[in-house]
Amino acid sequence: MGKGPKRELGACYYPEHWPERVWADDARRMTEAGLSWVRIGEFAWSRLEPQPGELDFEWLDLAIEALGQAGLKVVLGTPTATPPRWMLTRHPDMVALDEKGQPRGYGSRRHYCFSHDGYLEECRRIVTLLAQRYGKSSHVAAWQTDNEYGCHETAVSYSDAAKRGFQAWCAQRYQSTDALNRAWGNVFWSMEYAEFDEIGLPNLTVTTPNPSHVLAFRRYCSDQVVRFNRAQADILRRYSDAPLIHNYMCRILSFDHFDVAADLDIASWDSYPLGYLLDRLDADETEQERFLRQGHPDAQAFHHDLYRSVGRGRYWIMEQQPGPVNWAGWNVAPIEGMPRLWAWEAFAHGAEAVCFFRWRQAPFAQEQMHAGLLRPDGADAPAIVEARQLAREIAKMPDAGTTKAKVAIIFDYASSWAWEALPQGADFTYFGLVFDTYKALRRAGLSIDFLPADTKSLNGYDLLLVPGLLTLSGNLRMALEAFSGTAIIGPRTNSKTEELVIPDPLPPNLPGLDATVSRVESLPPFARVPLEGGGSFCRWFEHLEGDAAVTAATTDGRPAIMSRGKMHYVAGWPDRTAFGHIVANACAAEGLGTRSLPDGLRIRDTATHRFVFNYAPEPMDFEGTTLPPAGVLWHPI
Repeated sequence: MGKGPKRELGACYYPEHWPERVWADDARRMTEAGLSWVRIGEFAWSRLEPQPGELDFEWLDLAIEALGQAGLKVVLGTPTATPPRWMLTRHPDMVALDEKGQPRGYGSRRHYCFSHDGYLEECRRIVTLLAQRYGKSSHVAAWQTDNEYGCHETAVSYSDAAKRGFQAWCAQRYQSTDALNRAWGNVFWSMEYAEFDEIGLPNLTVTTPNPSHVLAFRRYCSDQVVRFNRAQADILRRYSDAPLIHNYMCRILSFDHFDVAADLDIASWDSYPLGYLLDRLDADETEQERFLRQGHPDAQAFHHDLYRSVGRGRYWIMEQQPGPVNWAGWNVAPIEGMPRLWAWEAFAHGAEAVCFFRWRQAPFAQEQMHAGLLRPDGADAPAIVEARQLAREIAKMPDAGTTKAKVAIIFDYASSWAWEALPQGADFTYFGLVFDTYKALRRAGLSIDFLPADTKSLNGYDLLLVPGLLTLSGNLRMALEAFSGTAIIGPRTNSKTEELVIPDPLPPNLPGLDATVSRVESLPPFARVPLEGGGSFCRWFEHLEGDAAVTAATTDGRPAIMSRGKMHYVAGWPDRTAFGHIVANACAAEGLGTRSLPDGLRIRDTATHRFVFNYAPEPMDFEGTTLPPAGVLWHPI
């Protein structure tokens, strides 16, 4: 496959859940199954420090030694996602408050506010102790900071600590309340402030709060996650040369993952295709029924490509679903072969490691219904058979990596916060718009990269898509001016300033494109704006005026796409048919080959091989080869 890190398998393990006598045997069975990595420790604070200052690392010493002696490489997690009960006695105001002002209390996990300085100091202390003890361990080959930032809607807190921190953040950002009032338009409804300590949090208001206030607060909350992660990363860097990782999630957009990842070496994410299909993807009943036991055919790939970008080319799957999960509304079992397919798809998108969650199913507490590679009694569960098969297969194709795509999408977390603060339509979401864009490209058989909003260069790409970007950065504007490929931009792109107000000149204000959005309308689910040539706009439609060429129109003659050369502004949210036409036309202009893939069949190219995946519940044909359900095909390009 060419030079690059190995493709490797692993599992998440909790030695504190099991008697010491089984650790060595578990480690032996892991290596015999072909696993190389094992993640431990991320929820173990109460066992590491049962009482304040009463430390017990001996059991962790023994566990790391048992795993390492078997030949496993340890990812050691910092335990800060689950502070012990005594921590709440010590810092009773450390919990986050939800939007209604209710405490996110003790009894599960992630019961802390990122803004609480006292808890941050406690985290620095425990991370320092761990780093000093294991920073030079020959068995600890990577570190994971905390666990799943933002899970359970915990990145945003409305606590007193958050209010004080936000007031200080505003003072630093705006320097004066006059500047803040102008930026937010606080003259509206007499919302002006005279002092920074007058500024509250944008919750519990009579009606909707000022969207500029909301967006500023969301930026602050994201910065707090970055601060929290950086505090741990800085300590770990002092004592260890091992790479630093965090495990992100599906459709958790509450903080800027690019900013967090700037302090880390590898991005990872936790892949639960069946739970996400039913819980997070807004899939309709037809999609849920068709892909119930396989997962959405584009959701895993979307997050693989996103987190590869977040990790600057390096990413893992830290938790891979092996069987039924416990947290969705309904928790079905995958069809035979899907854990193998999910892993191979991750590898095809560039993953260096895929770690199954978890090694052995827990017999107690909240996750006792969550399957593992082993049953609670230690017997093999179905997924371990597929893990063994994977290990044999990747031994024959050991190098990770994927090719740079010819197609890219700009992805921006602040745009998600902005359109949550000011959706204008009840079903308008940034994720939904970007995901629809991505799905259209995948149906055409294309490989895709994601790029951050401050991208400086588009060299190497033939097609760029910029859906729903809040503000066009200076870097991206210059990159677009120099771009020789085709750019598909809009809707809503560059429609607001960074403070979420309408700019002057009016949007989209694209380089050299004489087109102006004169007004917008959001469309209820039953309404459509039909387009000439087929398809329609749904959810969102913008009225355009200007002298730019009208290259697509509505059936009643209004501009749907206005263009200058290879730059095209799309004035609405295309439905599936319209997206298909847009992608086909753009690819034809650039000489990019496309396909019309059947529903459920998907492709990803590496530098040397093409991988084909069948998510459909029935066999699918690809170039003379029949793939069974959950089938994976690869061949040299």
